[in-house]
Amino acid sequence: MLGIAVLAVLSWHAQAAQPAKKKANTPATPKKLYCWDQNGQRTCSDTLPSEAVNQARDEINASNGMRSAEIDRALNADERAVAAAAAAQQQADLAAEQTRKRTDQALLTTFQSEDDLRRVFAERTALIDNNVQTARYNVASLREGLITLLRDAGNRELAGQKVPDKLAGDIQKRHNELIWQQRLQASFERQRVELDGEIEQILQRYRAMRAPSGT
Repeated sequence: MLGIAVLAVLSWHAQAAQPAKKKANTPATPKKLYCWDQNGQRTCSDTLPSEAVNQARDEINASNGMRSAEIDRALNADERAVAAAAAAQQQADLAAEQTRKRTDQALLTTFQSEDDLRRVFAERTALIDNNVQTARYNVASLREGLITLLRDAGNRELAGQKVPDKLAGDIQKRHNELIWQQRLQASFERQRVELDGEIEQILQRYRAMRAPSGT
Protein backbone atom coordinates (compact mmCIF):
# COMPACT_ATOMS: atom_id res chain seq x y z
CA MET A 1 0.00 0.00 0.00
CA LEU A 2 2.86 2.34 0.80
CA GLY A 3 4.45 1.70 -2.60
CA ILE A 4 1.19 2.53 -4.37
CA ALA A 5 0.89 5.77 -2.43
CA VAL A 6 4.46 6.78 -3.36
CA LEU A 7 3.80 6.06 -7.04
CA ALA A 8 0.61 8.11 -6.92
CA VAL A 9 2.45 11.09 -5.42
CA LEU A 10 5.23 10.84 -8.02
CA SER A 11 2.66 10.65 -10.85
CA TRP A 12 0.86 13.73 -9.52
CA HIS A 13 4.11 15.71 -9.36
CA ALA A 14 4.98 14.69 -12.94
CA GLN A 15 1.63 15.89 -14.23
CA ALA A 16 1.85 19.14 -12.29
CA ALA A 17 5.30 19.83 -13.70
CA GLN A 18 4.18 19.57 -17.33
CA PRO A 19 2.08 22.79 -17.45
CA ALA A 20 4.85 24.62 -15.59
CA LYS A 21 7.38 23.52 -18.19
CA LYS A 22 5.11 24.57 -21.03
CA LYS A 23 4.52 27.94 -19.41
CA ALA A 24 8.27 28.46 -19.05
CA ASN A 25 8.65 28.05 -22.81
CA THR A 26 5.98 30.70 -23.52
CA PRO A 27 7.39 34.26 -23.83
CA ALA A 28 6.14 36.33 -20.92
CA THR A 29 4.36 39.61 -21.67
CA PRO A 30 6.62 42.47 -20.51
CA LYS A 31 5.33 44.12 -17.36
CA LYS A 32 4.28 47.73 -17.89
CA LEU A 33 4.30 50.79 -15.72
CA TYR A 34 1.91 53.65 -16.47
CA CYS A 35 2.86 57.23 -15.58
CA TRP A 36 0.55 60.23 -15.86
CA ASP A 37 -0.02 63.66 -14.30
CA GLN A 38 -2.75 63.84 -11.68
CA ASN A 39 -3.57 66.94 -9.63
CA GLY A 40 -0.23 68.49 -10.50
CA GLN A 41 1.77 65.42 -9.49
CA ARG A 42 3.38 62.62 -11.46
CA THR A 43 1.70 59.30 -10.71
CA CYS A 44 3.00 55.87 -11.72
CA SER A 45 1.37 52.48 -11.30
CA ASP A 46 1.44 48.98 -12.75
CA THR A 47 -2.31 49.27 -13.39
CA LEU A 48 -4.20 52.02 -15.18
CA PRO A 49 -7.26 53.26 -13.26
CA SER A 50 -10.39 54.18 -15.19
CA GLU A 51 -10.03 57.90 -14.38
CA ALA A 52 -6.63 57.95 -16.12
CA VAL A 53 -7.60 56.10 -19.30
CA ASN A 54 -8.24 59.30 -21.26
CA GLN A 55 -5.23 61.20 -19.89
CA ALA A 56 -1.83 61.58 -21.52
CA ARG A 57 0.57 58.97 -20.20
CA ASP A 58 3.86 57.18 -20.71
CA GLU A 59 4.06 53.41 -20.82
CA ILE A 60 7.34 52.06 -19.42
CA ASN A 61 8.86 48.61 -19.73
CA ALA A 62 9.27 47.56 -16.10
CA SER A 63 12.14 45.20 -16.89
CA ASN A 64 14.50 47.79 -18.35
CA GLY A 65 12.96 51.15 -17.40
CA MET A 66 12.69 52.25 -21.05
CA ARG A 67 9.63 54.11 -22.29
CA SER A 68 7.78 51.84 -24.71
CA ALA A 69 4.93 54.17 -25.70
CA GLU A 70 3.69 57.74 -25.32
CA ILE A 71 -0.10 58.05 -25.36
CA ASP A 72 -1.76 61.42 -25.95
CA ARG A 73 -4.84 62.28 -23.94
CA ALA A 74 -8.23 61.70 -25.55
CA LEU A 75 -9.79 64.73 -27.23
CA ASN A 76 -12.96 66.22 -25.82
CA ALA A 77 -15.97 67.07 -27.98
CA ASP A 78 -14.84 70.63 -28.68
CA GLU A 79 -11.33 69.53 -29.64
CA ARG A 80 -12.71 66.82 -31.92
CA ALA A 81 -14.82 69.45 -33.69
CA VAL A 82 -11.76 71.67 -34.14
CA ALA A 83 -9.70 68.74 -35.43
CA ALA A 84 -12.45 67.76 -37.87
CA ALA A 85 -12.70 71.32 -39.17
CA ALA A 86 -8.92 71.51 -39.56
CA ALA A 87 -8.93 68.21 -41.44
CA ALA A 88 -11.69 69.50 -43.73
CA GLN A 89 -9.68 72.66 -44.37
CA GLN A 90 -6.55 70.63 -45.11
CA GLN A 91 -8.50 68.39 -47.47
CA ALA A 92 -9.88 71.42 -49.29
CA ASP A 93 -6.40 72.95 -49.59
CA LEU A 94 -4.97 69.69 -50.90
CA ALA A 95 -7.76 69.39 -53.46
CA ALA A 96 -7.08 72.97 -54.59
CA GLU A 97 -3.37 72.29 -55.03
CA GLN A 98 -4.01 69.08 -56.95
CA THR A 99 -6.46 70.85 -59.23
CA ARG A 100 -3.99 73.65 -59.99
CA LYS A 101 -1.27 71.16 -60.87
CA ARG A 102 -3.54 69.19 -63.16
CA THR A 103 -4.77 72.23 -65.04
CA ASP A 104 -1.31 73.77 -65.39
CA GLN A 105 0.37 70.59 -66.64
CA ALA A 106 -2.07 69.47 -69.27
CA LEU A 107 -4.63 72.17 -69.90
CA LEU A 108 -4.73 71.76 -73.65
CA THR A 109 -3.66 68.18 -74.23
CA THR A 110 -5.97 66.62 -71.63
CA PHE A 111 -9.23 68.48 -72.13
CA GLN A 112 -11.02 68.40 -75.43
CA SER A 113 -13.80 70.75 -74.33
CA GLU A 114 -14.81 73.15 -71.57
CA ASP A 115 -17.13 70.48 -70.17
CA ASP A 116 -14.15 68.17 -69.67
CA LEU A 117 -12.34 70.97 -67.86
CA ARG A 118 -15.31 71.77 -65.65
CA ARG A 119 -15.53 68.15 -64.50
CA VAL A 120 -12.07 68.51 -62.93
CA PHE A 121 -13.54 70.99 -60.46
CA ALA A 122 -16.62 68.90 -59.64
CA GLU A 123 -15.08 67.05 -56.68
CA ARG A 124 -13.52 70.20 -55.24
CA THR A 125 -16.75 72.16 -55.64
CA ALA A 126 -18.75 69.41 -53.94
CA LEU A 127 -16.24 69.30 -51.07
CA ILE A 128 -16.43 73.01 -50.34
CA ASP A 129 -20.23 73.03 -50.73
CA ASN A 130 -20.43 70.26 -48.14
CA ASN A 131 -18.18 72.24 -45.78
CA VAL A 132 -20.39 75.31 -46.20
CA GLN A 133 -23.57 73.35 -45.47
CA THR A 134 -22.02 71.66 -42.42
CA ALA A 135 -20.80 74.99 -41.03
CA ARG A 136 -24.23 76.56 -41.55
CA TYR A 137 -25.89 73.68 -39.73
CA ASN A 138 -23.42 73.95 -36.84
CA VAL A 139 -24.00 77.70 -36.55
CA ALA A 140 -27.77 77.24 -36.47
CA SER A 141 -27.51 74.46 -33.88
CA LEU A 142 -25.14 76.41 -31.65
CA ARG A 143 -27.28 79.54 -31.87
CA GLU A 144 -30.40 77.60 -30.90
CA GLY A 145 -28.59 76.01 -27.97
CA LEU A 146 -27.25 79.38 -26.83
CA ILE A 147 -30.72 80.92 -26.94
CA THR A 148 -32.02 78.07 -24.75
CA LEU A 149 -29.25 78.60 -22.19
CA LEU A 150 -29.79 82.37 -22.15
CA ARG A 151 -33.52 81.89 -21.68
CA ASP A 152 -32.86 79.59 -18.74
CA ALA A 153 -30.49 82.11 -17.17
CA GLY A 154 -32.97 84.94 -17.75
CA ASN A 155 -35.83 83.03 -16.15
CA ARG A 156 -33.69 82.32 -13.10
CA GLU A 157 -32.77 85.99 -12.72
CA LEU A 158 -36.39 87.07 -13.12
CA ALA A 159 -37.31 84.62 -10.37
CA GLY A 160 -34.70 86.17 -8.11
CA GLN A 161 -32.43 83.14 -8.30
CA LYS A 162 -28.69 83.11 -8.77
CA VAL A 163 -27.45 81.86 -12.13
CA PRO A 164 -25.35 78.73 -11.38
CA ASP A 165 -21.68 78.92 -12.25
CA LYS A 166 -22.01 75.89 -14.52
CA LEU A 167 -24.82 77.51 -16.50
CA ALA A 168 -22.83 80.74 -16.85
CA GLY A 169 -19.82 78.74 -17.99
CA ASP A 170 -21.89 76.81 -20.52
CA ILE A 171 -23.22 80.07 -21.94
CA GLN A 172 -19.72 81.49 -22.36
CA LYS A 173 -18.47 78.25 -23.89
CA ARG A 174 -21.38 78.00 -26.33
CA HIS A 175 -20.94 81.66 -27.30
CA ASN A 176 -17.25 81.11 -28.08
CA GLU A 177 -18.09 78.03 -30.14
CA LEU A 178 -20.69 79.99 -32.08
CA ILE A 179 -18.22 82.75 -32.93
CA TRP A 180 -15.65 80.20 -34.06
CA GLN A 181 -18.16 78.35 -36.25
CA GLN A 182 -19.36 81.63 -37.77
CA ARG A 183 -15.78 82.45 -38.75
CA LEU A 184 -15.37 78.97 -40.20
CA GLN A 185 -18.58 79.35 -42.18
CA ALA A 186 -17.41 82.71 -43.55
CA SER A 187 -14.09 81.12 -44.53
CA PHE A 188 -15.78 78.29 -46.43
CA GLU A 189 -18.18 80.67 -48.15
CA ARG A 190 -15.25 82.86 -49.17
CA GLN A 191 -13.48 79.81 -50.58
CA ARG A 192 -16.58 78.98 -52.63
CA VAL A 193 -16.67 82.45 -54.15
CA GLU A 194 -12.92 82.31 -54.83
CA LEU A 195 -13.33 78.92 -56.49
CA ASP A 196 -15.94 80.31 -58.88
CA GLY A 197 -13.49 83.06 -59.80
CA GLU A 198 -10.65 80.58 -60.23
CA ILE A 199 -12.74 78.36 -62.49
CA GLU A 200 -13.71 81.33 -64.62
CA GLN A 201 -10.08 82.48 -64.95
CA ILE A 202 -8.92 79.03 -66.03
CA LEU A 203 -11.77 78.76 -68.52
CA GLN A 204 -10.79 82.11 -70.00
CA ARG A 205 -7.18 80.96 -70.25
CA TYR A 206 -8.30 77.73 -71.88
CA ARG A 207 -10.46 79.59 -74.38
CA ALA A 208 -7.59 81.89 -75.21
CA MET A 209 -5.22 78.99 -75.86
CA ARG A 210 -7.82 77.11 -77.91
CA ALA A 211 -8.73 80.12 -80.01
CA PRO A 212 -7.24 80.12 -83.54
CA SER A 213 -4.24 82.43 -83.83
CA GLY A 214 -4.97 85.81 -85.34
CA THR A 215 -8.50 86.05 -83.90
